[in-house]
Amino acid sequence: MKEEKVLQKYEQVEKDLTTKYRKEIWLKFVEGINEFDMIQDGDKIAVCISGGKDSMLLAKCMQEIKKHRKKDFELEFIVMDPGYSTKNRQKIIDNAKLLNVPIKIFESNIFEVVTHVDDHPCYLCARMRRGHLYKFARSLGCNKIALGHHFDDVVETILMGMMYGAQMQTMMPKLHSTFHEGMELIRPLYYVKEADIIRWRDENELEFLQCACKFTEEYTRTNNEEGMSKRKEMKDLLVELRKKYDKIDMNIYNSTKNVNLKTIISYVQDGKVHHFMDNYENDIPKGKIENNNYKGD
Repeated sequence: MKEEKVLQKYEQVEKDLTTKYRKEIWLKFVEGINEFDMIQDGDKIAVCISGGKDSMLLAKCMQEIKKHRKKDFELEFIVMDPGYSTKNRQKIIDNAKLLNVPIKIFESNIFEVVTHVDDHPCYLCARMRRGHLYKFARSLGCNKIALGHHFDDVVETILMGMMYGAQMQTMMPKLHSTFHEGMELIRPLYYVKEADIIRWRDENELEFLQCACKFTEEYTRTNNEEGMSKRKEMKDLLVELRKKYDKIDMNIYNSTKNVNLKTIISYVQDGKVHHFMDNYENDIPKGKIENNNYKGD
């Protein structure tokens, strides 16, 4: 009898992606890639790894889709060290080795910079990270960076925009860089739910970094009465909403795809505000209402 080969950890993880987690992760990943045309022939994509569960899953998914050879593209796996402790940096290195992800690490001083900022330090940190990632990716000859944002991030962004920004917007699946010409950002895990990523992590007995910035914890504690970030508030709100309606996430997301401009007070396009009153008098419906008791619009 032929002896069955014992798979290494990374080999089992790769096998499970298209079998055990096929419906919840792999097909959702492929759906996002295809719907938003994220990968083209000739691309060289820098997969950005923060050390958390989302970016490490993204790395494995990108490796797997490259094996299918539907598109001819290259991958780089880059890690920016913004000032990690020695322990956290080593954790990223160990996990990359365990999962067979060939990472390239480069340094920045972002953590040091944001600790001296009182106003929106997390926003500044994210912007600075993005800039450093674009710059390093370009130095490697890449034309795209891939980030590990998932479906929950998208829905939470919509809610935060409405509740705290008084605006209707979403986290886009891909973007052209404003400041780095020729570079593009893609989010291949766009349709993958966080609960499924957590299940993938836990069932594979993997341990990843949470947010490795000590300043974030302190900032949250001192600037929010309940000790929660705004995104954490959205996560908790969605937990409660799901108890009443299990399709609430998708409905919130689809609200950004089913916008009827005739029912919107105003919208912004190319920096210009368009208000419904601008053409109100020119939009009088044709025909007449015959029912004298009519009280609607």
